[in-house]
Amino acid sequence: MKNNIRSIIADSIAVKQQALDANIDAIEKAARVSIDCLKGGGTLFFFGNGGSAADSQHVAAEFIGRFQKERRALAAIALTTDTSILTSLANDYSYDIVFSRQLEALGHKGDVAFGISTSGRSKNVLKAFEAAKSRGITTVAFTGGNGGPAAAAADISVVVASSVTARIQESHITIFHAICEVVENAFLK
Repeated sequence: MKNNIRSIIADSIAVKQQALDANIDAIEKAARVSIDCLKGGGTLFFFGNGGSAADSQHVAAEFIGRFQKERRALAAIALTTDTSILTSLANDYSYDIVFSRQLEALGHKGDVAFGISTSGRSKNVLKAFEAAKSRGITTVAFTGGNGGPAAAAADISVVVASSVTARIQESHITIFHAICEVVENAFLK
């Protein structure tokens, strides 16, 4: 069992190292556009399915509350949290539009939309990117594998080149934490 545990954690470290090496420029761009958005009075939007929905909520909470240091609240919304909106849109229209419709209602030019899809193929994330672009919202894809269509559709793409969903998710949250810290440091008094 210990060898299995060591192997799992070693694999996670290796995937994170590869993700860092391959994505450092994209991570920096994502942090910069987030800072510019928030300094300009904009909002960061986060969305994804399953574990990526949970990550969306986690990261939005880090911006609104605090990550590590005391500072003003930063505008962030997880589009995964309102069950009445999600279920009515899925029922009345299609699950494919649950995020795009919310961006149509809430998003403005200068905002940033972070779509998380470990496969890069989630239709609702792709449709949200289309809606975001039509409103002048910068799009950032967090994907896995080869990035899929989401990586190609986004303005900025962070691709964790792994086929293991757990390793992709672990890397995503580590990268999001790095972005949170860099952004937070830009708002300290």
